[in-house]
Amino acid sequence: MNRISSIFRNSLAAKVIISTVVLCLSVIYIAGSALNSQLSLGIKKVNLQSSIVDARSTIFNAEYRLVLAQDQKDAAVRKVIDDMISSAASLTTNENAQEDAAVRKVINDVISSAASLTKNENAREIVFLRSPGNTRKLNYDITSNLVDTKSISESLSEQVRKSDDIGLSYMTIEYLNGPRVPGLAIGKKIIIPNAGKYEMYVLYPLANQNTTLNLIQSYLFLTGLFLIILIGLITWLVVRQVVRPVRQAALIATQFTTGDFSQRMNVRSADEISTLGRAFNEMAESLEKQIARLENLSAVQQRFVSDVSHELRTPLTTLRMASEVINSARQDFDPTVARSAELMVAQLDRFERLLEDLLEISRFDAQVAVLEAVEFDLVALTHRCAQDLELVAQERSTKLRIYSIAESLVIRADIRRIERILRNLFFNAIDHSEEKPIAVTIIASDEDVAIGVRDFGVGLDESTLVRVFDRFWRADPSRARVRGGTGLGLSIALEDARLHNGELDAWGRPGKGAHFVLTLPRQAGAVITSRLIKLQPDDFHL
Repeated sequence: MNRISSIFRNSLAAKVIISTVVLCLSVIYIAGSALNSQLSLGIKKVNLQSSIVDARSTIFNAEYRLVLAQDQKDAAVRKVIDDMISSAASLTTNENAQEDAAVRKVINDVISSAASLTKNENAREIVFLRSPGNTRKLNYDITSNLVDTKSISESLSEQVRKSDDIGLSYMTIEYLNGPRVPGLAIGKKIIIPNAGKYEMYVLYPLANQNTTLNLIQSYLFLTGLFLIILIGLITWLVVRQVVRPVRQAALIATQFTTGDFSQRMNVRSADEISTLGRAFNEMAESLEKQIARLENLSAVQQRFVSDVSHELRTPLTTLRMASEVINSARQDFDPTVARSAELMVAQLDRFERLLEDLLEISRFDAQVAVLEAVEFDLVALTHRCAQDLELVAQERSTKLRIYSIAESLVIRADIRRIERILRNLFFNAIDHSEEKPIAVTIIASDEDVAIGVRDFGVGLDESTLVRVFDRFWRADPSRARVRGGTGLGLSIALEDARLHNGELDAWGRPGKGAHFVLTLPRQAGAVITSRLIKLQPDDFHL
């Protein structure tokens, strides 16, 4: 069932064929049911009308013969009835050969009449039942071929007694020797001389009619099955003409994602699908040109940033040496000149950090950044980074508090990049802490390790969270300029984390602080299996 559902979801041809076949099956079923119903009603109606005519004739013939035999003795009457039943059921027993000539003539007439009506079809059955209230001593409750009198229902018997015309009902003919046959019963009340009121029933087996109906239903089923197969085949041939170019387009689009833009669709005609193919090929050519142009532009930009960064190092080194000489002699300068010397050194430091960040970014863009994985203690590295920034934290009247699940957590990663991530996160937290303590949480499992940095300062609103890792973006530009930020720290930290197959996430609310969570695999090159620290901190309440 799951396989069929998967095919239905993933294949347009299967979806169209199955849908068409199901809809056609519904239509054919409804039409076939209606046709079968109408044919059944028609056959039953024709059979019913012929049976009614035959029954009327049989009953009238019996009544007429019985009237003629009115003056005969009771034994002769019984013999007439018995022989008439035998004639209607195609029986040929000829007993009591010593009957008088008058009774024999009646019997022969009844036999001749019955034979002309039955022809070679299944024999009719005759049932005589005494009507309720008949107290005559002579009893002519007789049936042909051992038909059980219980075959006549009470409702049909009551219908016959209350009406001067015939009564009829569909029923089951039951025989005393076991068989049960569907049939039609037509009856009428009659008068038997010297025996009183009786009910005479003519029973018609419907075996031939049911056989005909079953044959019609079989042909209707086979015709419907043939139509369904034919419709499915035609639908498949039609859908194939549409699906083939769509599949080809999907395959070529998949190759586009791998960087192969040389593939094109085969266009051989001028129909709508061919128009789509030509448009697809034109789009592919345009994309190939645009991507080639963008790749060339990106390469030029990366090379420009890298070349400029390298070229600036030489004058920067010269300026640093000169600024250090000037700054070392600032005690002999005028206060204004001495302050300028201090500012020059600070700005050169910032310029150097910016060049280093630009070089690192260019490595990421050129996809040449590599990991130098070694084993080290993450807890010890975290404490060392916190100690290095302790003076900065004291200037901001805050403190870094480290909470670790263990005293030592050994991981295999690039220690230089992990240290750079931690320093960036710690410095940002200190810079925005608003003189409130900062909580650093370290949690590890057998496969992963996570570090959460939670500050309770100005925080971030939801609109800035999507841009917090963008290059050169600052939540507060004026604050960043005064304190020397380059706007590249978090962007580089995210790239460092992803280079380890890890992730760096950010959360924040205005006035409620921020929470940065770094998740890394414990082995370089592995993939993180879980997020050990929730991004929204537990201490936050709406």
